[in-house]
Parts: sequence; C-alpha cells; structure tokens
Amino acid sequence: MNMKEFANLVGLSSYTLRYYEKIGLLKHIQRNGSGHRVYSSKDAQWVAFIKRLKETAMPLEDILAYATLREGGPNTALERQKLLERHQKYLKQHIAQQQTHLAALEEKINLYKNNKVR
Repeated sequence: MNMKEFANLVGLSSYTLRYYEKIGLLKHIQRNGSGHRVYSSKDAQWVAFIKRLKETAMPLEDILAYATLREGGPNTALERQKLLERHQKYLKQHIAQQQTHLAALEEKINLYKNNKVR
C-alpha cells in the first residue's frame, strides 16, 4: 500500500513515517518503479509495536536500541528480551503509582459526595 493508505491504517502522519524511516525505526521499505514507498502488512505490525512502546512511555532511544537489535536477527533475542523486561518493570511501577494516585483521588471525591469537605 502507498504512504497515504499506510498512514491512515497505522494512525500516523506521513511526516512521522518519514521521520521513523530517517532515524532508522523503519528500514527496508520497498519502493515501486516510480520511487514511491510501498508498505506491507509486516511494516504495519512493526509500526503497531513501535506505537505500543511509545504509548507505554518507552523512551525513543530505547525503541531505537530495540530496532537495532531486531535488525541483528535471532542472535539478539536475549538482549531484546532484557530490554523489554526492563521496560516491563518500569511499566509495572508506573501502573502501581497511578493506582495509588487514583485511590487518593477517589477518596477525595467520596469526601465531596458525602458532604464532608467545606
């Protein structure tokens, strides 16, 4: 599919896709006879994973490190796993912190509901 179709499919702008290609997150994008980019379903899966990592607050530097390791093939599987495990640990801590904040907020809301705040 072409850039416009792909951008719509993955929910990113064509500018972002070109930027990802420029910094090395998207590699080996095929080109047609006119030189226009042609994306595959495999590219869409990779972009979906990149977006997931970004949405879980993984720093772009770490996403790039993961992408570089990915390019290295099966020999880098353990390193990729470790990188994802570090992020998993961070994410669990962040979720726990957010749950604590949510509980405090709910407690405050309940004070208002029970007219105990002046």
